[in-house]
Amino acid sequence: MAVRVLPLLLVLVASVHGYGYGHGDGKLRVGFYKDSCPDAEAIVRKIVAKAVRKDPTASAPLLRLHFHDCFVRGCEGSVLLNSTKGNTAEKDAKPNLTLEAFDVIDDIKAALEKECPGKVSCADILAIAARDAVSLATKVVTKGEWSKDGNLYEVETGRRDGSVSSAKEAVKNLPDSFDGIRKLIKRFASKNLSLKDLAVLSGAHAIGKSHCPSMARRLRNFTAHHDSDPTLDRAYADRLRRRCRSPRDRTTELEMVPGSSETFDAAYYGLVAKRRGLFHSDEALLRNEVTRGLVLRYRDAEEALFLRDFGASMVNMGRVGVLTGGQGEIRRRCAFAN
Repeated sequence: MAVRVLPLLLVLVASVHGYGYGHGDGKLRVGFYKDSCPDAEAIVRKIVAKAVRKDPTASAPLLRLHFHDCFVRGCEGSVLLNSTKGNTAEKDAKPNLTLEAFDVIDDIKAALEKECPGKVSCADILAIAARDAVSLATKVVTKGEWSKDGNLYEVETGRRDGSVSSAKEAVKNLPDSFDGIRKLIKRFASKNLSLKDLAVLSGAHAIGKSHCPSMARRLRNFTAHHDSDPTLDRAYADRLRRRCRSPRDRTTELEMVPGSSETFDAAYYGLVAKRRGLFHSDEALLRNEVTRGLVLRYRDAEEALFLRDFGASMVNMGRVGVLTGGQGEIRRRCAFAN
């Protein structure tokens, strides 16, 4: 099953808001650092692989960082900036307080600055690290059954870094675990991402864990009658309530896909179809004809279909609001503007 994702699948036309795959005097492309820093992707892969070997759960946080970056101001590294005396940055917004793996990104940046000073952007590091993290969590990739280079898909690079980061913008733009289908569609459409992208990128929930506060309201206080979310399978809700006895329990870990939180595959869609997705936003995919059809399709089809589509949608998302050419900057340290 030697399959290679073509980076130009499902190309989205840039919207009037400037979302798309490059503007200014440069464009994203596979192999952007071929001449300026030829070992850039190899360096990222080495450090990501080391982090995942040390902690197999590190894949999900690295993937999540890229998502949270792209949905606020586009894929320009603003999620990595620290707050300053006069500004609360994205990473300190409530939806981002559970983000992790910043240390892995810092290690990558330090190694790249040593190898190729001022060449590789933090935004590109996020995109490459996310691809490597999910590739290392995908069995057909790690077994060498997917592509000769061990990548689930190819990453377009050439992004530059922004210098503005706003917690308020993060709260406004980031999808929420309690979002219904209409709000999800609106959020994705604002980034020029389609219904298919919404269904496919939700598949990122195939890996990772969450904690009780992220879904406490689904279990006990979803309505004024203090009952559970009626869209959540009753038996599954009972099981989760036994684990989450306190809505403030931030210690108990809940696997997004029980028994498979470290393996990236299509199992997530089987859970969603049974109304056992951990978040309300997972079940919401069943509330639209297109997204519901895709959930059932990925549940029933050969896994290769989902993996190909996931790679294509990641490329689409990676084009959102990018800075290229003479725009932005290449940060020397990812947490600080130059």
